[in-house]
Amino acid sequence: MRNKQNYTSGTATNMKAPKTRLQKIARFFKMLGPGLVTGASDDDPSGIATYSQAGAQFGIATLWTALITFPLMASIQEMCARIGIVTAKGLTSTIRNNYPRPVLYLMILLTFPAVVLNIGADIAGMGAVANLIFPSVDTIYFTVGFTFLLMALIILLPYQRMAAFLKYLCIFLLLYLVVPFLSKQDWGNILKHTLIPSIHFDKAFIGILVGILGTTISPYLFFWQATMEAEDVQHNKSKLVVNKKVIKKMGMDVDFGMLFSNVVMYFIILTTGTVLFNAGIHRIDSVEQAAKSLEPVAGKLAYLLFAVGVIGTGFLAIPVLSGSLSYILSDTFGWDSNLDKKYFEAKPFYWVIIVSLLVGLGINYLGISPIQALIYTAILYGITSPVMIAIVLHISNNKKVMGEFTNGKWSNFLGFVTLLLMTVAVAALLYLQFGG
Repeated sequence: MRNKQNYTSGTATNMKAPKTRLQKIARFFKMLGPGLVTGASDDDPSGIATYSQAGAQFGIATLWTALITFPLMASIQEMCARIGIVTAKGLTSTIRNNYPRPVLYLMILLTFPAVVLNIGADIAGMGAVANLIFPSVDTIYFTVGFTFLLMALIILLPYQRMAAFLKYLCIFLLLYLVVPFLSKQDWGNILKHTLIPSIHFDKAFIGILVGILGTTISPYLFFWQATMEAEDVQHNKSKLVVNKKVIKKMGMDVDFGMLFSNVVMYFIILTTGTVLFNAGIHRIDSVEQAAKSLEPVAGKLAYLLFAVGVIGTGFLAIPVLSGSLSYILSDTFGWDSNLDKKYFEAKPFYWVIIVSLLVGLGINYLGISPIQALIYTAILYGITSPVMIAIVLHISNNKKVMGEFTNGKWSNFLGFVTLLLMTVAVAALLYLQFGG
């Protein structure tokens, strides 16, 4: 009986172990919040277009950027999140309350054009991929339809509820993780280009490099991260007292979100760099060409899966883009701002979103192809990012604002490396563009 009892006890213990592991995993994913959503929205249609163009044009020569940008973007996003938690305010409110007005206006001047162009480019990309599935329907009907559908969803639904569903559409992007393993690869060469940076000093390569940096380290993400953390503090009583435990949990959330973003980025470059580049497609001028990178795994379904992925990320990212812009202007002028508020409770806030979507829609009629507009957006972010990074670094080192939670040495090191890298890349691009 004793042996039987021991055996039963042992079995019970073994049965509890998996449950405990599952509980730990469940708790981890439950802990994830603004960081994961921010990371997922970073792989928006603009990012997909930029990474696809990098792979098609230069093969796997830019794989190393995924390894370099992860710690850099994670460090900047962590600073923004920490600012939001400590101050319980968005980035704009923090700047308004602690810095001269010209700093605030400079920030708006640099951010507004890039965000609006990003919205327009994402809408154009969504319309173009929808046209892949229904070629008999003109793209204009899709872009207009998506614009007004987004307006309705943003106004009528709390963003968190909408994002909780839409972020799962990004699962289709994980197909890029499968494609490279379906054919024989020179993994030694892939590892070499992953670990050893290679740079070509010409306008095209530097332009793509600035685009990659711009779409991974985008200023609108800074505002979104800080604002979402601040609102989380206001709604979550356990975060009202800021301590190291709260900061640590936030850091894990941010790191996971940025890691997810960069893994997808890496495999989009790897997929297009082996499928499209090897097939002789070195320039992507249409979404059809970008979709062809999924043909080895999806066959005739490639267009459908690519379209669903792009539309899904667009529906996730555009509320973040327009919401970030609205938070910036609302905090600047003291309007009520919250995506969870009803329209009649925050009319100016929602009107900024409506106008930004309509202006973004209007950009589609300037004669720029969706792919080129998406890439131009990433490059514009790359040009404006250095100023915003400098502002974030100054705030996160300001003891008057951050108290005991200012940057540590490692955060400052990564932050200044990010600032230096972005500045050098932009200076090189401008020199090659205008300096002969």
